[in-house]
Amino acid sequence: MTDSTTSPELAAARRELDALRVELDETNRGVLALYAELDAQADEVRKATELKSRFLAYMSHEFRTPIGSIRSVVRLLLDRIDGPLTEEQEKQVRFIEQNAREFAEMVDDLLDLAKVEAGRVDISPAWFEMVDLFSALRGMFKPVLTNPEVHLVFEEPPAAIPRLFTDDRKLSQILRNFISNALKFTPRGEVKVTAVPDGDGKITFTVADTGVGIAPEYHQTLFEDFSQVRSPLQRKLTGTGLGLSLSKKLANLLGGTIGFESEPGKGSSFFVTIPVHLPEPVPDSSST
Repeated sequence: MTDSTTSPELAAARRELDALRVELDETNRGVLALYAELDAQADEVRKATELKSRFLAYMSHEFRTPIGSIRSVVRLLLDRIDGPLTEEQEKQVRFIEQNAREFAEMVDDLLDLAKVEAGRVDISPAWFEMVDLFSALRGMFKPVLTNPEVHLVFEEPPAAIPRLFTDDRKLSQILRNFISNALKFTPRGEVKVTAVPDGDGKITFTVADTGVGIAPEYHQTLFEDFSQVRSPLQRKLTGTGLGLSLSKKLANLLGGTIGFESEPGKGSSFFVTIPVHLPEPVPDSSST
C-alpha cells in the first residue's frame, strides 16, 4: 500500500527535479551568454578608449609643430627683427599671439588627458613651500592680466600650513585651470586664491571669483570631458572643455578631490582638497 502511494509521488518529484534541472541549465547558459556579451562590450569600450587616447595623443603632437612655428614668427614680429610695426599691425599680431597661446593650451590639455587615460602620467612628489607655489602662479598670470577691471589676489597662506609633499606641477596645473576659467568668466571684480588646512592632514585650495556664475543645469556635467557652459560670454571664448575634467583626474592621482559652488550672477568657487603628504604607493605583492 505504501509502495503504491509513494511511487507516483516519487515519479512526480523526479519529473519536477528534471524540469528544474533543465530550467537551471537554460539559466546557466543565459548567464554565460550574458557574461560573454558583457566581456565583449567591455573589450569594445577598452578598445574605443585606447583608440581615443591614441588619437588625442597623435593629434596633439601633430598640432604642436605648426603652433610652435606660429608663435616663433609672432615673437620675431613683436621684437621688430624685420623692422617696425604700425600700431594696427602690432594690434593684429598680438591678437594672433593670444589665439596661438590659447590653442597651445588646448593642445596641452588634450595631450595630458590622453596620458592620464592611458595611465602614463607619472606622479613625482617633492617637498615645497606654499608661498613658492603662489609666487610662481602669480608670475605666470601677470602677463595675461589685461583687464584692469579684474584683480587676481593670492591670499597669504596661514602660518599653520606646513611644507607640502606632493607633485607641485600637477597641483599647479589644477590651480592654473581654475584661475584661467575664473579670469575668463569674470568681466569685472576679483579672483581670489586661498589655501586653508582642514586639521585632518589635508589642505583645501580655493579659487573664488565674482564672475557670471554657472546655471544649475550645468552642475552635473561640469567635470565631464568636453563639457562647456553655454552663455553669451562663453560664445566669445575659446576652449575644449577639458580643463575641469583633466583637473579632476589629476586631483584623484594626488589622492584628493575637487568640487565647486556657483550661482548665476554671483560667481563661482572651485576647490581642490589634497593630502599635505602624498601617501607612498603600496607595493604590488604579486610581483615579489
